[in-house]
Amino acid sequence: MEKVNIILLACVLLIAAITIGYVFLIYHKIKRIKVVNANVANNAEYIRSGAITFLKREFKIIVPFILIIAVVFIGLGFIPAFKQAEGVGWESAICFIVGAAFSALAGLVGMLSATNANSRTADAANEAGLPRALHVAFSGGAVLGLCVVGFGLIGLTGLFFAAYGIINATNGGNSIDAVLEASHIITGYGLGCSMVALFGRVGGGIYTKCADVGADIVGKIEADIDEDDARNPATIADNVGDNVGDIAGMSSDLCESYVGSIVSAMTLATVFLQQSKLNLDVRLVIFPLALAGLGIVASIISVLIIRLREWKDPQKTLDIATYIAVGIVVVAATFLSLFYLKDGSGFMNVEGHAAPWAIGAVAAGLACGIAVGKIAEIYTSSDYKTVKNIAKESETGHATNIISGFASGMKSTCATMIALALGVIVAYFCFGIYGIGLAAVGMLSTAGITISVDGYGPISDNAGGLAQMSGLRPEVREITDHLDAVGNTTAAVGKGFCTGSATFTALALVLSFGQVSGLIEDITASNTSTMMSVDVTPFVIGILIGAMIPFLFSSLVINSVGKAANKMVLEIRQQFKEHPGILAGTEKPDYNRCIDIATRASLKEMIVPGVVAVVTPILIGVLLGKEGLGALLIGALASSVMLAIFMANAGGAWDNAKKYIEQIGKKGTDAHHAAVTGDTVGDPLKDTAGPTMDILIKLMSVIALIMAPMLRSGFSLWNIIVNL
Repeated sequence: MEKVNIILLACVLLIAAITIGYVFLIYHKIKRIKVVNANVANNAEYIRSGAITFLKREFKIIVPFILIIAVVFIGLGFIPAFKQAEGVGWESAICFIVGAAFSALAGLVGMLSATNANSRTADAANEAGLPRALHVAFSGGAVLGLCVVGFGLIGLTGLFFAAYGIINATNGGNSIDAVLEASHIITGYGLGCSMVALFGRVGGGIYTKCADVGADIVGKIEADIDEDDARNPATIADNVGDNVGDIAGMSSDLCESYVGSIVSAMTLATVFLQQSKLNLDVRLVIFPLALAGLGIVASIISVLIIRLREWKDPQKTLDIATYIAVGIVVVAATFLSLFYLKDGSGFMNVEGHAAPWAIGAVAAGLACGIAVGKIAEIYTSSDYKTVKNIAKESETGHATNIISGFASGMKSTCATMIALALGVIVAYFCFGIYGIGLAAVGMLSTAGITISVDGYGPISDNAGGLAQMSGLRPEVREITDHLDAVGNTTAAVGKGFCTGSATFTALALVLSFGQVSGLIEDITASNTSTMMSVDVTPFVIGILIGAMIPFLFSSLVINSVGKAANKMVLEIRQQFKEHPGILAGTEKPDYNRCIDIATRASLKEMIVPGVVAVVTPILIGVLLGKEGLGALLIGALASSVMLAIFMANAGGAWDNAKKYIEQIGKKGTDAHHAAVTGDTVGDPLKDTAGPTMDILIKLMSVIALIMAPMLRSGFSLWNIIVNL
């Protein structure tokens, strides 16, 4: 490796380390803010304690699962067919464990920050008004955003650097071979992040939505009290759920998305290096890491600018934060591509694409991310007609509210998919298949600020719950509701970024699988027909099964929310029946029983969906071979992206339609009751099933990539049976 590459990697490690240091500086600044109201402080401690208890019990399930898979990877390293595979062997097993640990750590630190910031936000709204509350909530979100990218990048870069150094020292100093092998090993890091993200998102999502749905049904609709009313037994569990699902789960999810995009770009770079006849060096592999480092710097600058003053308009503030970071990345990435991807003979040239065009692929990803986010805002913000139309339809009943929400969610997929398709086209023409990987990195290069903006929402939601439970002035709840309404939109935008980046990342991984397994060579082997050299039957079967898997997965997750919510509803009704003093305000509800129900149900129900995601690509690969597995990934990618967009935007629109009705003074009316039903239906869609779609497709793609070398020979039970 050239000296400049070593220096660049060292700079990336330093940036990640500084980011983590800045994270803890903000974290301690938030903790030093004194909570004046005793009721707010006491209720916040209930939430904090419940969230920590859940994570401890969740980790007791996840840790053995991670260790078992690590042992399997070590065992696969001794099988001849897998020796050249990506992500197996003891080295990859270590990366897998480290990736899982850093993903879990990002979730833990984010949750601790959120459970400190929620009470400070409520107290700030009570003592100083909206600008101060916005500042505290954003600071809490900034801890979440920066720790995700800091932990994700320092682990990935550190392991890559260490693996390269060890391999280079043992193979006689062949830097290209060392970089290729090191990039294969760190595939395990991305898979470790994916595993924790899957269980964190599913388990946390089931927890938060079963509590939320139970609180809505019995509290709002039956007892005619607010979900955050202290008399509602599920109110603490509901607020705990915001932290374990929308903070801890989201942190692990976005850490996985961030790492996965970088790993996919590095994987495609290694394919170029292995297959190209040109004299290329390793800069294509390192470029995504450098780009991610620039993105973190841009995010920190954006956070610093926003935290320098107190802003009055939440939506404008968060938009400014995003645009500042995007602008910095575009400028910095332009200089990086112009000067780094250039040697004495001129610019590197890959498959006819000059290296400066790398910035075009990066810009395509950034532009696509902004476009997807804006589309999500149009379909979920009460500033636009979609949400207002749902609110209007609610005046004629529950059914029309549901119909309108479903229609708007489905319609939103059209514009989003057109934006994603255009982004893929531009990225491909800029830098070929590698450009698609760069576009994914570009889209998530500003993840630090995107996640900060996204994390602000659950903190504001929790602050509103604390204000209600603690009996603060009605004006305080109006402030937190305004912050939360913007938070619902930012959450939809954040989910749009995840879905968009997952599309690019998964597509890059699918193409990598096709090249490593030899499937693309088979498809293009005939000059007369692109399908002549491929057995069509397993290909078609694979597409159909792949398109079905996201629906099955969503069904399992949503049904789990329903079963858990049913238990929660029965528990709340029983408490109201056996203890009339609860509603009268003379007796305190048993919050812990509801917390225990949500915890037990979510941890039990998250196992089956996780097994489906891991086992399906393995079974299809063994049964149908590379043709069937490649088709499975294509079918799953198409349907999971559609489902993710639909569920996120429909759920966000339903939620904000309810808040819009409350803001215009129609709370408690029939229209409001109908909107509450829509919000309740949308909750498991936008916060449980929808966010897991991007993890599902990337996890399946990484597992397929690991299996690719074994399948390259054409092994499958299908071929064995056909050739009998």
